[in-house]
Amino acid sequence: MRYLVLTDIHANLEALETVLADAQSRGYDQMLVLGDLVGYGPNPNEVIERIIGLNPVAIIRGNHDKVACGLEQPDGFNAVARRAALWTFDVLTPANKTWLAALPKGPVIVDDVVQICHGSPVDEDAYLFDELDAVRALKMSQRQVCLFGHTHYPVTFALTDGRVDTLGGPGSLDSALTLQDGSKYLLNPGAVGQPRDGDPRAAFAIADTTAKRVDMYRLDYPIETTQAKVTKAGLPDVLAQRLAVGR
Repeated sequence: MRYLVLTDIHANLEALETVLADAQSRGYDQMLVLGDLVGYGPNPNEVIERIIGLNPVAIIRGNHDKVACGLEQPDGFNAVARRAALWTFDVLTPANKTWLAALPKGPVIVDDVVQICHGSPVDEDAYLFDELDAVRALKMSQRQVCLFGHTHYPVTFALTDGRVDTLGGPGSLDSALTLQDGSKYLLNPGAVGQPRDGDPRAAFAIADTTAKRVDMYRLDYPIETTQAKVTKAGLPDVLAQRLAVGR
């Protein structure tokens, strides 16, 4: 099975469409979405409806999704994130709020090889940044590969013979991971709609469970178009500016 893996789209329609077009040319069987379809960006309804139309085989909620549909309050968000979340709540259609509210909580088992979560297989809102964060998550994961998002930061942690290693990370170009028997992996492909590793290009992955391989990609997209939409919507200027620097 070849899975297209998307996470942290954050209402960035231009990034999403660029990724979908490229992924179609590469070929995939099913789509996995790891949460945070909305928040920060200017096209929450359009992104939700695009994803619904593609019928992902597995999809889970993110923390911004929960706030945007009213399941939670933005109490833990910074001022910019809170303002964007409240704006998103106001512009989402009732049907899309209902759809977001019904998204399952991670982790979710996809097949014999893959499970997905937003933050961590231990806690859907936890952040996995380093090997110390990853140790418990790797031991708790129920499949060889656990795909996660939330940090907007592409990285892979591997557990082999009780030792955790970090593979890839910021500055990596398109790369591939070969799955080794006896190892477990936590893999974050990076954010589609708001990368934060210093690379502004949209990030995604294709996980091939038959070939035992995960390919990670970065793509240029029309950032200026998204920036103009952010400004026109009255969202904080920093949300437009950060897209160009990947922070």
